[in-house]
Amino acid sequence: MATILREEVRKLPDLEKLALVDEILTELDRPDPDIDVAWAAEVRERRSAYQTGRMESRSYADVMKRYSRA
Repeated sequence: MATILREEVRKLPDLEKLALVDEILTELDRPDPDIDVAWAAEVRERRSAYQTGRMESRSYADVMKRYSRA
């Protein structure tokens, strides 16, 4: 089936291929409730760590300096 689809997609004009890619990417980018729950827990933990002094903040400039390739 994938081979047949691939052959059919190759026959499409470029704009239709682009529309198909956009539709596929939109479908793949759906919210995932499990990921949302995991991120919410991570945010709560990081906030707690910051508030209790277990984590320090860094300025944007310091972070960018550390990871720049200059």
